[in-house]
Amino acid sequence: MSDPLTFHESLSPEELEAQYNLRAGRPDYDVTVIPDWTARSEAARARLAGRTDIRYGAGEKQKLDLFTCGDAAAPVLVYIHGGYWQRGDKSVYSFLAEPFTAAGVTVVVVGYDLCPTVSITRISEEIREAMIYLWRNAGDLGINRARMTVMGHSAGGHLTQMMMGTDWSALGDDLPRDMIRAGIPVSPLSLLEPIRLMSLNDGIRMSAQEAAAESPMLNHPPVTDAPQLVVVGGAETAEFHRQAQMYRDAFATDARPVDLYIVPDVDHFDEINTLADPQSDFFRYVRDMTQG
Repeated sequence: MSDPLTFHESLSPEELEAQYNLRAGRPDYDVTVIPDWTARSEAARARLAGRTDIRYGAGEKQKLDLFTCGDAAAPVLVYIHGGYWQRGDKSVYSFLAEPFTAAGVTVVVVGYDLCPTVSITRISEEIREAMIYLWRNAGDLGINRARMTVMGHSAGGHLTQMMMGTDWSALGDDLPRDMIRAGIPVSPLSLLEPIRLMSLNDGIRMSAQEAAAESPMLNHPPVTDAPQLVVVGGAETAEFHRQAQMYRDAFATDARPVDLYIVPDVDHFDEINTLADPQSDFFRYVRDMTQG
């Protein structure tokens, strides 16, 4: 059986592009997918209670949106958007908060600076700063810091894994090692070297050294036994299935449950629409995990 850490070396440049350049496979991405999410998010923000553009760091996009369910003791779902670390904005994803707040979960959507203005290494640092901000300012924000679950999609899935691999107690005497109670990496990039070898790296500018240093599979295993749910779309490419499976296989133990859920019949983008559907199993699994 081939080594999952080196399997990408057997793929041609054209195969890597087909596996990872997902926008090329969805010609409606810019004309339908993103405009739809943007419009739904604008409408959601008009209905939801909370605060937007809360600054948590000095970077231009280091802001977060908080949508409260109205209960300060409720679980908190921290969502990190995707976009291959070089595209996207938190404002596009407000619509995801609506079904969760209705189910008694407070939602925080995190923004961050993008490549090539900053590096992937810096983006990981920014998300850590967001999590620390939430912990230290939970009282003022009206959230329950003891019930934080982190979740992200695509590049956000990678950043979710990076948060699960962070020893928070090493970053501050007031921070517990198990600051995050659960993680949900969705279509994560667990190993970054394949991305470095294709056109997507033109905007990321990631070196081989950084690709290794920022890969959860190589240098950031989970620090605690907090449970995780790794998710991938049933219609996603074989490489995204490999990226999800290798993380689950490497880090699941009897003490640390790391489950794999395949969302039936959806690709990388429709996966998000399924998450927003309160009747879907995907939504219910995430809701139940946040609520413990």
